[in-house]
Amino acid sequence: MSRREGSLEDPQADSSISPLPHLEAKIHQTHSLARLLTKYAEQLLQEYVQHQGDPFGLPGFSPPRLPVAGLSAPAPGHAGLPAAERLQLDAGALSALPPLLDVVRRHQAELNPRALRLLRRLEDAARQARALGAAVEAVLAALGAETRGPRPEPAVAAAAAATDAGVFPAKVLGLRVCGLYREWVSRTEGDLGQLVPGGPA
Repeated sequence: MSRREGSLEDPQADSSISPLPHLEAKIHQTHSLARLLTKYAEQLLQEYVQHQGDPFGLPGFSPPRLPVAGLSAPAPGHAGLPAAERLQLDAGALSALPPLLDVVRRHQAELNPRALRLLRRLEDAARQARALGAAVEAVLAALGAETRGPRPEPAVAAAAAATDAGVFPAKVLGLRVCGLYREWVSRTEGDLGQLVPGGPA
């Protein structure tokens, strides 16, 4: 009976031990990572556009907004959701992004084999999305919230099919994936910023 006292099953058992400093440190660390990756994501998008040729990068060019199976942009009402729910959505998107970025990198390796910096950025982005997603899930766990498992397979299959549909659709898909990466990393940074002590209310 006494073994339950002070255990995780009974968080009120010992109120003298506060998890807050540990949680605040984890939030700070994850927010700093998201802020850094937001800059990297912007650089990746610029680098991607630079290597796609016309009409990409031309003023006024508006590529079709291809849907990406298993991943969409943050919804307009995202900011109004509870913090834990926003972070769950962030973690889910971040877990879906690495395999999509891998598909884009493989296609770019065929299309632009000499664009070594772009290929490296895409590889780094996939790894960084995994790291940020894991960090967000650690924050969720520290908050006592549920985490959702990744479901990347349908998204990868759809992305691979798009790259087989032709060069232009594959380029547009890559642009869309890089754009979604930037949007979700930026959204994650904003959501974590709401939890940083002294941050925006």
